[in-house]
Amino acid sequence: MKNQQSGFTLVEIAIVLVIIGLLLGGVLKGQELINSAKVKNMVGDFRTVSTLVYGYQDRFKAFPGDQSQAQLDAAFGAGVATVCTGSTGCAPNNGRIDGDWNSGGADGKGVTTSETSVFWQHVRLANLATGPTKLDDLNYRPRNADSGFIGIESGTPAPWIKDMRGSFFVCSDGILGRYAKQIDTTMDDGNTAGGSVQVAKVDAKRGDAAVETKDIVDSTPYTVCTSY
Repeated sequence: MKNQQSGFTLVEIAIVLVIIGLLLGGVLKGQELINSAKVKNMVGDFRTVSTLVYGYQDRFKAFPGDQSQAQLDAAFGAGVATVCTGSTGCAPNNGRIDGDWNSGGADGKGVTTSETSVFWQHVRLANLATGPTKLDDLNYRPRNADSGFIGIESGTPAPWIKDMRGSFFVCSDGILGRYAKQIDTTMDDGNTAGGSVQVAKVDAKRGDAAVETKDIVDSTPYTVCTSY
């Protein structure tokens, strides 16, 4: 009797390998598109916050967060806006946004009323940005595409990242290293320890040095700050 052997021909195996290759290529390309979209979104966050500052200044001739109660009442109605009332981070009409960029909001740190915190309420009341206007709202502080917080400050008494220079700084945390490097390349010079875009450890304190590009770990979260 004639024995018949079953199995795949070379043509069939080649077709399967081609299909697998196409699927893997599609997955990798899709992930690349997702990563690019995240970076684009984060770059947009930095630029949007700076636009809020300039738009508010143009309308009210002051920084958001840096006005007195009388000025806020005149702009939005009596008792509508919250004035900076903390023991630190409050100096109305000094041309700065005082306080820490990551302060404020009911995120476990408690509600604070530094100028950096009430900044978000004021730009939202001015219809320059969307979001909650109550400081005790869990969603009060804006977040980036990776759910890290976004904030702004004038860098007093010293910049958040050592030796950064600018009138004000927009910072965003929880950004993976691979995104941080792309953001720097897109907005600045690709050097994460110099220029107008710099990267710090996610748990950095005010005045800590930036992280060199060669030391950035792609899968580790960082804080990225831009200066204006």
